[in-house]
Amino acid sequence: MNCERFEKNLTDNVREAQLKLGYDGRPMSLNYMFSTLKHLLGSQSEEEIIAEISQLSSDLGQLSLRKIRDGVCITIPAEGTAFVHSQTTGKEFISELVGTVTNHGISLENVLDVFRKHGQITVEESGSGEFDYLVKFVDGQPDDYRYCLTLEPCMGGGCHVTYHRFIAEDYDDLGF
Repeated sequence: MNCERFEKNLTDNVREAQLKLGYDGRPMSLNYMFSTLKHLLGSQSEEEIIAEISQLSSDLGQLSLRKIRDGVCITIPAEGTAFVHSQTTGKEFISELVGTVTNHGISLENVLDVFRKHGQITVEESGSGEFDYLVKFVDGQPDDYRYCLTLEPCMGGGCHVTYHRFIAEDYDDLGF
């Protein structure tokens, strides 16, 4: 089983959470559905996935696991969250994206400019009713996530754009 993609996803999610919530030096727990872990690790049974993650050795430290309905709660120890924090420069794409969408009064173009600054993108109108636009990097750089952007109504003089990001397989599974 190849854990590299899983480790990158886990690190990306810790980094995103720290940018949104702040870094406090404590452990962090993230819930993963088995369907996502199967995509990230390869087509494996739930038992194999749990065993592989339990034995994983990385810069994130010793992960602890707790089964939840249809998935696993993965806790990254404080040393792992500190490692991720130490690797964040504030100039990465996700840092700029989070910094932009946390502001009110921004437009879709403001958000798309952040994407364009970091690579060539495609933008598709959704038509699903779940979100407004799908954005992804053409060559998978700086990442290969699918970003679902929603334009929130303008209230009190400011507009807001929110996003959810998915690995490609999870996005496809959702059937938008």
